[in-house]
Amino acid sequence: PFFVNRGGLPVDEPTWERMWRHVGRIHPEGERVAQRIRGAADLPKIPIPSVPVFQPSTPIPERLEAVQRYIRELQYNHTGTQFFEIKKSRPLTGLMDLAKEMTKEALPIKCLEAVILGIYLTNNMTTLDRFPISFKTHFSGNYFRHIVLGVNFGGRYGALGISRREELMYKAPVFRTLSELIFDFEEAYRRCWHTLKKVKLGHCVSHDPHSVEQIEWKHSILDLDKLSREDFRKELERHARDMRLKIGKGTGPPSPTKDRKKDVSSPQRGQASPHRRNSRGDRRPSGEKKPADSKAMPDLNGYQIRV
Repeated sequence: PFFVNRGGLPVDEPTWERMWRHVGRIHPEGERVAQRIRGAADLPKIPIPSVPVFQPSTPIPERLEAVQRYIRELQYNHTGTQFFEIKKSRPLTGLMDLAKEMTKEALPIKCLEAVILGIYLTNNMTTLDRFPISFKTHFSGNYFRHIVLGVNFGGRYGALGISRREELMYKAPVFRTLSELIFDFEEAYRRCWHTLKKVKLGHCVSHDPHSVEQIEWKHSILDLDKLSREDFRKELERHARDMRLKIGKGTGPPSPTKDRKKDVSSPQRGQASPHRRNSRGDRRPSGEKKPADSKAMPDLNGYQIRV
């Protein structure tokens, strides 16, 4: 059933090709099976989740619950094939186009796709701050990675996302500090027998869906093996202060308008510092003010593909 979208419409050819390659590896007649399913006229129609629409008076917490409910209704992708190719170095406008495609196809998603979708569905909530939170954990000799969309409304922190585990996705915006939110995730991991190793925090994402800026995924990189508990908490609160200062000062001049004739990709990154780094490759110690950068955005090509 995952070879057609929830509306019974055919999936785009690149997605089909990826599905066939995957099925062909585990089934000797995978392509024939896919074609037979695709051409079947008697398959039951699967209901398509409705994209949430809000009244202007709807409170932000209720909107966040509705967005999370929609993400959950898409379901977690257990097929082993990633239906949407996410390039984290793409400009925000390109990622928002991809999110729009997700709502049309209504296919199951994974955690990174849920973050992009969460940004898309909360763009009109201008009083809500959104920022990515990545986790690296260790369990039974293996490392695992997960990402959610952190949110801050009225000074309270929460998260949107999707996971195999209920406790590793949605968090209502009720946490007084960023450290309380992260410690709650850490405790949830502990209940799953995972040990939290690293936390990567990005800066706030623009609400302009046509912005050609890139999402800052890794402004702060916190290694729990190198930080005491108190230092970990201080670094989390320092990142929260950095975000407040950036919002207070504004994000600078308006972002350039969208130009579909040009490709914009990420710049070359320098080596990450132990705890914190700027997404443009400029390293600075904690607490030091970043010098003004008057350089124009470079014209770059060649995205890295995340598998």
